[in-house]
Amino acid sequence: MAGSTNLKSQKRLAAACLKVGKRKVWLDPNEQTEIANANSRQNIRKLIKDGLIIKKPAVVHSRARVREMHAAKRLGRHSGTGKRQGTSEARLRTSVQWMRRQRILRRLLRKYRDAGKITKHLYHTLYAAAKGNAFKHKRALIEHIHQAKSEETRAKHIADTQEARRTRAKAARERRQARIQAKIDQQVADVQQVDA
Repeated sequence: MAGSTNLKSQKRLAAACLKVGKRKVWLDPNEQTEIANANSRQNIRKLIKDGLIIKKPAVVHSRARVREMHAAKRLGRHSGTGKRQGTSEARLRTSVQWMRRQRILRRLLRKYRDAGKITKHLYHTLYAAAKGNAFKHKRALIEHIHQAKSEETRAKHIADTQEARRTRAKAARERRQARIQAKIDQQVADVQQVDA
């Protein structure tokens, strides 16, 4: 391609006409003489219309690999020790973890209190316990609530049973006392009858 240097100005004009850079202009190698004769923008425009000069398509910068990598990362891949740059504290601060946990536990306590599942006294106790780092996660708190409620129910049942037992014993005592008193009264009446 000996005469390729002669097409320098044509390439510059074509780039200006097509509104692209010079590297995006394609000149037909079979029509070099005709292109070389074009010395004005008007002539260049005519050659563009005829298809002797073409604007090259944009080079594709595919994001397919990036999308694939992001999909894998969402599944937890590519996050081993070798891929980590910051410290564990920098990647997820302990203060953020603490705040998240407290918000979760407090939300659950509020929900249970509003639904009437726990009393306001138990709510207050558990709120303080959560603040004191007593519960590692939500499941631990729920288990503790169930345990506390069953304990409370058991204590109430025992108290009720004892109260019923006391009531029965008192009634039995009173009946016995009444029987004894009746017997004494009967004996006194018999003695008085004998004396008379």
